[in-house]
Amino acid sequence: MTTFVIGDLHGCLTPLKRLLDKVQFEPGSDQAWFVGDLVNRGPQSLETLRFVRSMGSDAICVLGNHDLHLLAVIHGIRQTSGKDTLDDILHADDLHELTDWLRHLPLLHHSEELNVTMVHAGIHPDWNLAQAKTLAAEVEKALRSDNYAHHLQRMFGNKPAKWSDTLGKKRRRRFAINAFTRMRFCTKKGKLDFCQTCAPAKAPENLMPWYAVPDRKEIDGRILFGHWSSHPAFAVSNVVPLDRGAIWGGSLAALALETGVTTTVDCGT
Repeated sequence: MTTFVIGDLHGCLTPLKRLLDKVQFEPGSDQAWFVGDLVNRGPQSLETLRFVRSMGSDAICVLGNHDLHLLAVIHGIRQTSGKDTLDDILHADDLHELTDWLRHLPLLHHSEELNVTMVHAGIHPDWNLAQAKTLAAEVEKALRSDNYAHHLQRMFGNKPAKWSDTLGKKRRRRFAINAFTRMRFCTKKGKLDFCQTCAPAKAPENLMPWYAVPDRKEIDGRILFGHWSSHPAFAVSNVVPLDRGAIWGGSLAALALETGVTTTVDCGT
């Protein structure tokens, strides 16, 4: 059995199928882990959702910001933008089934056996693994509830930008959503910045990647993340970026956890 961790799909099903063929993925034996952002911006968002869902227990996914955006659009909480490619999903006959499956995905997946943790964007530097798990579980419970749209409506916004153990429930969940699905840069005191999307080397002097914040809480094992298409293929020891900019003409990557081998397929035109 091999566990392949695959970068942001963004509705790019054709490259995904080529990648699974290239790594000789064996259904029923191997597992594919997806770092989130299954949908949007690409040409096959509906087909990608259906395909990953059809993989059943062969696939483990975490929610990304574009996946949450889709859920919000479905309930009128957010509006689509000119760059969105969600119309096929919104008019699909199986929209209810896809939505129900999507909102039951976790924000964080941890494997004690492999000693790895997978999230979409990152784990805030003020959190240890136990706290990250607790916060992820709190948001997941809200998203899986019968009135999840009510909870989802309160989860969008850039504030608070600084973590505190004293945050109220609504602000705590919003911060957790932002850290797990939107975070790239922080100040040295851990304040979130949503303005910069550039590569780390091009960031202003007052900002640094979330994993480079001084005194970041130590988390044992590897952290796997996507979300950051401009990030180079290496971060720091035990922090592994998987987004290679597939939707922007880059590549789609699969990391085999057991061997450490990364396989890519070209997504350029």
